[in-house]
Amino acid sequence: MRAQFVLSEIGVGLRRNLTMTFAVVVSVALSLALFGGSLLMSDQVTSMKGYWYDKVNVSVFLCNKSDAESDPNCAKGAVTEDQKGQIKGDLEKMSVVDSVTYESQDAAYKHYKEQFGDSPLASSLTPDQMQESYRIKLKDPEKYQVVATAFDGRDGVQSVQDQKGILDNLFGLLNGMNWAARAVMALMLVVALMLIVNTVRVSAFSRRRETGIMRLVGASGFYIQAPFIAEAAVAGLIGGTLACGFLLVGRYFIIDNGLALSEKLNLINFIGWDAVLTKLPLILATSLLMPALAAFFALRKYLKV
Repeated sequence: MRAQFVLSEIGVGLRRNLTMTFAVVVSVALSLALFGGSLLMSDQVTSMKGYWYDKVNVSVFLCNKSDAESDPNCAKGAVTEDQKGQIKGDLEKMSVVDSVTYESQDAAYKHYKEQFGDSPLASSLTPDQMQESYRIKLKDPEKYQVVATAFDGRDGVQSVQDQKGILDNLFGLLNGMNWAARAVMALMLVVALMLIVNTVRVSAFSRRRETGIMRLVGASGFYIQAPFIAEAAVAGLIGGTLACGFLLVGRYFIIDNGLALSEKLNLINFIGWDAVLTKLPLILATSLLMPALAAFFALRKYLKV
């Protein structure tokens, strides 16, 4: 009988404050969708870091004849065969180095033409203007500075470049976007909490006569509060369910079909469905507990029991 009464009161409260209930559902859905999206973005960035950092190389570019005339690092002239042999030998002796690959001027020119063959500059370049280089695969990409310190400024070396620096800029941008999404999510959560509190206040005020009668007949405080808390929890759970739907549809539309980024961007290791599914219980639990707790504390102030 008591359970039936609580359920009937929940239905009455949701219908009586239909507009505010709708606002609560929408705000909870959007805020938790952003929350789930930010978690998935973090997983995506972590996955990309693990994939790409394992593939980055450190490049030791050697001086050519053109550099000898224009670059202060190559003031002593183009690299000699002895210097190349010494550089390669020293690289292979380093404990942080996994492998060393030599790229000749002809190979560098061929790679440049493959990547930038349509640019106006490509037609004016010749193989002897390209730089020879050693491409170093590190056992730990974080140890780049060890190679840079050992070879930067050395005779025959024009520069030492780390591809990880380029990736760091990309990941920095992605992390910045992720934090921006979290800021919007936090704002939406505040809005949702304020709507929940106001909805509970209105509902408690509109039923103040019923709650007064219940107090007079000896109803417990929890029994009086339960319908209001349950109303907020149900509205939040509906919003959380919508948020889960947004994440599932978004993952399907953006990565698998629609935009189909998984087919267009083969170089990116996208997160799988398992990453999305593991976030759904957290979102549903948050959508249930957050409104319930907000309603509980609001009732302590606005409902005299």
